[in-house]
Amino acid sequence: MSSMQHENSAVPPPVPVVPEVPPNRPGVGIFQNAEGLRAGWRLLLYLTLVVGFFLGLRILLAPFWKAPPDTFSNQFLTEVIGFASSFAAAVLMSFLEHRPVGAYGLSVNSAFGKLFWQGSLAGLLEISIVVGLMSAFGGYSFGRLALHGAELIRWAVLWAVCLLFVALFEEFLFRGYTLYTLTSGIGFWPAAILLSLLFGAVHLQNSGEGLIGVAGVFVVGLLWCFTVKRTGSLWFALGMHAAFDFGETFLYSVPDSGIIFPGHLSDATIHGSAWLTGGTVGPEASVFDFVMLFLMFYVVHRLYPADRATHQEHATLQRTSSEAKTNLTP
Repeated sequence: MSSMQHENSAVPPPVPVVPEVPPNRPGVGIFQNAEGLRAGWRLLLYLTLVVGFFLGLRILLAPFWKAPPDTFSNQFLTEVIGFASSFAAAVLMSFLEHRPVGAYGLSVNSAFGKLFWQGSLAGLLEISIVVGLMSAFGGYSFGRLALHGAELIRWAVLWAVCLLFVALFEEFLFRGYTLYTLTSGIGFWPAAILLSLLFGAVHLQNSGEGLIGVAGVFVVGLLWCFTVKRTGSLWFALGMHAAFDFGETFLYSVPDSGIIFPGHLSDATIHGSAWLTGGTVGPEASVFDFVMLFLMFYVVHRLYPADRATHQEHATLQRTSSEAKTNLTP
């Protein structure tokens, strides 16, 4: 990964800074504080909108949704609808809160820029090093190619697009509007810990998942929250998430959170102790992945220092906010 160094400049930090609310200020109550509607109520409204959009889209698409639950098509459509629902709900909340939707971490002006590609490189390096160490210790065999020619290209593209939407959905739902809003209510690290616990808990429904795997999901959730804090953007975490999943699912053909998907590159096998291979969970439960994640905390800390805000993200939000105000002017 190449280092992104920024010139020192007195600009606001990339994560929301919430002013202290005077305890006796008029208008402060169970529903509102000095900032407006309290964070908990905003989150409840947001999640209600997400569920509403999701169910509505499922009903609208039901006549065309013929794929069985365990197929690639069903998973792909679920991820697309999930992201569309979570982002559409945030757009509505941005109007209610009078702030640009880019404030929630997914600035369109920064889409697929440096942060995304740096995150993608980090994710690909992480899974490659973990699988490489597993192989060196006799825990992984690549096997023979399972795909050839046009089928190889087709599945590579399908998984790249699908896993991009997996990352878009999960990152925005757990570290977009929710992290921004919960931070304003209870502070960044309490919000990051709570959301990462929830992120890990939802993975328990996967067949083959285990407690060590969930612990790994919790740690990587904290790491991705940390990248949002340091970069002011979701794009690094999004790139890292998509690339790591692509490496597991397609490139190295190993279980991803306990699931082996169709359309993988080779007939790879993992064998040996669970501490080495992650067992049925896959490499993300390997001891090597935990080591890599803690190293990534240090890498992010060095690449994106706390006392240097991200000029590009701040300027983008300023422009978006100005444009929004201009459009609202009669």
